Amino acid sequence: MADETSDPFSVASPASPSSRQGRHGGRGDPATSSPGRDLPPFEDESELLGDTHEVEEGEGEELFGDNLERPYEESDEDDERPSRRRRLAERAAEGEEDEDEHVLAYFLPEAPTEMLKIFDEAAKDVVLSMYPRYNQIVTDIHVRISDLPLIEEIRSLRQLHLNQLIRTSGVVTSCTGVLPQLSMIKYDCNKCGFILGPFFQSQNQEVRPGCCPECQSTGPFEINMEQTLYKNYQRLTIQESPGKVPPGRLPRSKDAILLDDLADTCKPGDEIELTGVYHNNYDGSLNTANGFPVFATVIQANHIAKQDDKMAVASLTDDDVKAIIRLSKDERIGERIFATMAPSIYGHDGIKRALALTLFGGEPKNPGGKHKVRGDINILVCGDPGTAKSQFLKYIEKTGPRVVFTTGQGASAVGLTAYVQRNPVSKEWTLEAGALVLADKGICLIDEFDKMNDADRTSIHEAMEQQSISISKAGIVTSLQARCAIIAAANPIGGRYDPSLTFSENVDLTEPILSRFDVLCVVRDTVDPVEDERLAKFVVASHARHHPNAVSDEGAMPEAMNTSGAEPIPQDLFKKYLVYAREKAHPKLHGMDQDKVAKMYSELRRESMATGSIPITVRHIESMIRMAESHAKMHLRDYVNEDDTFSRYLAFKRDNNELLLFILKQLAQDQMTFQRNRYGSDLDVLEISEKDLADKARHINIHSLSDFYSSDVFINNRFTHDAKRKLLIQHI
Repeated sequence: MADETSDPFSVASPASPSSRQGRHGGRGDPATSSPGRDLPPFEDESELLGDTHEVEEGEGEELFGDNLERPYEESDEDDERPSRRRRLAERAAEGEEDEDEHVLAYFLPEAPTEMLKIFDEAAKDVVLSMYPRYNQIVTDIHVRISDLPLIEEIRSLRQLHLNQLIRTSGVVTSCTGVLPQLSMIKYDCNKCGFILGPFFQSQNQEVRPGCCPECQSTGPFEINMEQTLYKNYQRLTIQESPGKVPPGRLPRSKDAILLDDLADTCKPGDEIELTGVYHNNYDGSLNTANGFPVFATVIQANHIAKQDDKMAVASLTDDDVKAIIRLSKDERIGERIFATMAPSIYGHDGIKRALALTLFGGEPKNPGGKHKVRGDINILVCGDPGTAKSQFLKYIEKTGPRVVFTTGQGASAVGLTAYVQRNPVSKEWTLEAGALVLADKGICLIDEFDKMNDADRTSIHEAMEQQSISISKAGIVTSLQARCAIIAAANPIGGRYDPSLTFSENVDLTEPILSRFDVLCVVRDTVDPVEDERLAKFVVASHARHHPNAVSDEGAMPEAMNTSGAEPIPQDLFKKYLVYAREKAHPKLHGMDQDKVAKMYSELRRESMATGSIPITVRHIESMIRMAESHAKMHLRDYVNEDDTFSRYLAFKRDNNELLLFILKQLAQDQMTFQRNRYGSDLDVLEISEKDLADKARHINIHSLSDFYSSDVFINNRFTHDAKRKLLIQHI
């Protein structure tokens, strides 16, 4: 150790326990040691405090004079005396464990306010030791805590969580503007000009000086605006995610406070994961309303992470990914996905196919950053009552990612889009998100779409095509994201769909909103003895199989097969497959036959003009592309091939067979009605002349029926062709 008289300035740090005992006595000496020092010595205290080193006289002026800054110089690699905090930081950066790690983990959730202050101070010391002038850029450095082991739901927060570090998730419904909050305040004495402070402001009460220490006056005092420090303050409201709300319950919400760099990190409609300290604060209006002292609760945020499909994919295990890849190599994966949709609903293969395409979705595009082209597929289901339209929507609500369900009677224009509301405390106008904003990057379901007012339906025009909602109210001019697919269900005019009228004449919807739907589905409740018998058996078997007291006997009640004959995928595996495909599959259009698409568009446009039905516009070309991309996503392909573009939802051959089957069923129904009215009994076998079907087919430009007689659609409906007698026979 250097002699104390050799230099006027020295920084003394004992190099060993022996030198410390020589000056102050041993640690165990009761005469010289203070309470709390009777502890075993460190094995090497030099690692904690460093060795004594001499300081030059010029350096002393820089250290203790007016200029407290010293230019940073990189330490030599041979320097083996780093501070303990820097050593811990270096060990943490290298992934090594520290002996104090378990202690920090114990204290952090139970005393987060004090521990976070210690973390911030330690982080600031480490940063300043590496960059001494960094405090000229940022005065405070904060440690953010993420990935807590336990996740608490908003509705499960109770008094035992108060003053603890929690982790929860929800959708941001509203947020205030960023306001300056007092952090460190100084006052000027008006009588003597003395500067009082600094005073550090707390969250719950205002700190004010009582008297001036210079002139002993009690005021008045004014805030020193130049030396007072502020920090950003923002308050937002998070609501439970739509998919996590229990059935029949209202979604709960909770206020959160964002400070410093967390301000403006999220906006209404974002689904976030929030980590923070759960506090209670006094609310006078709440006490008045309840009549006894109660406290309001708020979460002081420490970390915010936006949830998206990438986080959902990250939760998949390696075994899940292997099972998904193995499933995608199945040759009939498309048919299996269609068969998996709503397995408790019999038939309606066309609607199930359209819903599957909507779940996977197309690829959004933004060419040159100037014009956005949506990738979501909008569907309108219109049909007779009792055709399971609402059940389809409920299935999508349970299966799809981030789904919001609403009804036409209970939805208004502002409830679907967004609205402004005055904050009761700050009297500031805030923006509240509606259903379409809450369903951003998801699906919005609207039941009873025909019951909405025309003004309310007009408000969603922008959201359906541009996928944004523009607000200009109460001085707030902004645009919110509404990147969601819309699946709407409606009833026809008069309650029943009239096949003699066009689709536009059957629904009470305007042409601008009909053109924004990519797929229009019509569901009719027709009388068909064969199909009615199959439907009745399916419903009875479904009720018996899902009864709570049903015996698990597979042979007693066989499960009804779907019409395609493909094996359905288990629902849990299908949800994982859906999440993986939406995030990982991004098919390109390089293999798409443009000539065929152009020819199909011209033919569809010509037919629509000839029949007077739904006008075919340029939007329908984009609809064809979106559906082709969605079909490619089902197979986890990186490109769109011809099978995707002209798959069964656009195959003319399949459409012809279904149309011929419809005509044949009409002929069978007419013959059965005639038999019942004339003889009062039903036939077991129906015989229909082949000529009658050929005449009706000729009116729709179908001249060859041989393919129809050999198709699965013809055989599955119990029809046979007697070529010798030229009859079509159906066994009832």
